[in-house]
Amino acid sequence: MANKDASFGLKPVRMIGGAPYNGGQSRYRIASSYGTSIFQGDLVMQITGGGIEIHAVGGTVPLVGVFNGCSYTDPTTGEQVFSNYYPASTAASDIIALIIDSPDVVYEIQADEAFPVADLLGNFDVIKTNAGSTKTGISGDEVDVSTGATTATLPLKVIDVSQDPSNQDVGSSNTNVYCVIQNSIFGVKSAGLA
Repeated sequence: MANKDASFGLKPVRMIGGAPYNGGQSRYRIASSYGTSIFQGDLVMQITGGGIEIHAVGGTVPLVGVFNGCSYTDPTTGEQVFSNYYPASTAASDIIALIIDSPDVVYEIQADEAFPVADLLGNFDVIKTNAGSTKTGISGDEVDVSTGATTATLPLKVIDVSQDPSNQDVGSSNTNVYCVIQNSIFGVKSAGLA
């Protein structure tokens, strides 16, 4: 059966070792008027200004974690806003991002094509196959299967095929897989494909 094509970025499912994910996240800052939207499930990286920005596809800057929403004072209404995504160019001095930053979280993410079992434990980048949704706030990121390599600066290490019955067919495009953050500010994992 073909896999369902519906990207959703990185979704936490458990911890390394099998413990359940407990919802842990930390506060980080986004600079006022940062010009790129960030969606729930997007990878974010550190910047020298003391905050975070979205991971640039192909970038090698170590990652802080996965964006899980934000809060800020709306510059027009003056009201406090809680959102699944950060709208680009928001002019507010109090933008707080909630980031899943533990290097031990295992995430589920959709691959952009069929995922070869032989590539498990390889390192991969993401690809933005769809723009994130401003309605739901959910990311459009997927694993870019063509980037599989041993490169330690790649952001993700794919560790298994998802057990989701609608998306576990490794012979079809859009296989869901489990991964961990490979190139984390809290410690790089290891080389990938042999």
